[in-house]
Amino acid sequence: MSEELDHIDRKILQLLQKDGSLSATEIADKVGLSQSPCWRRINRLQESGIIRERVALLDRQKLGLGIVVMVNIKLSSHGWKMLTEFEDAIVGYPEVVECYTITGGMDYALRVVTRDIESYEHFMRRKLLQLPHILEAQSYITMTEVKNTTELPLSHI
Repeated sequence: MSEELDHIDRKILQLLQKDGSLSATEIADKVGLSQSPCWRRINRLQESGIIRERVALLDRQKLGLGIVVMVNIKLSSHGWKMLTEFEDAIVGYPEVVECYTITGGMDYALRVVTRDIESYEHFMRRKLLQLPHILEAQSYITMTEVKNTTELPLSHI
């Protein structure tokens, strides 16, 4: 659908990426449309799946979630059943906020968020390392958050 997006659609998407609580009327004012055509555009973007959902972004530090750990996982083998079991388990762990399959020497990259190092250790020992077929887990505790955004680069579309 990105081929069908015009400059107004891109402006709408940029505005919503910055503030998902904007009303169709507020967005219409900012992009130079009346409310009804703007609402139809937003609705089309939602129906097409380009806008997946609108959420509130929470401040993890203010909620006491001070530790972010990047974890690379290598499985002992790569059968369909093992991959599915691992992925199903990961989806069920609220501490894992992102999970990707990756290329290279490891199989998965996880971003894990916990209160403190003790909570992370508990997660590793009692949950993650209890999963079958994990051959190796490498943890990288983050120190300074330089950039953390949910905004996608829209200049290419």
